Amino acid sequence: MPVLHLDNVPSDVYERIQQLAATRDRTPEAEAVELLRQGLLRELAGPSQAALLADLRRRSFTPPPGTPDSVELLREDRER
Repeated sequence: MPVLHLDNVPSDVYERIQQLAATRDRTPEAEAVELLRQGLLRELAGPSQAALLADLRRRSFTPPPGTPDSVELLREDRER
């Protein structure tokens, strides 16, 4: 099995991993591997539905007030 060594792990991250490991009856190493696995699965699954909806809302365009309706514009164009 491959071995992964990590340098410069922030102390707050390491402490949090230790806390999670203790509550789940795992070693800190096993907990870190599980967290990496879960993160990779989420990454491969793509964005969440909430993220997609937020992106759609951010990209949506609302015409300014008083802008003619598209149906009205089409009728005008056909009358020419």
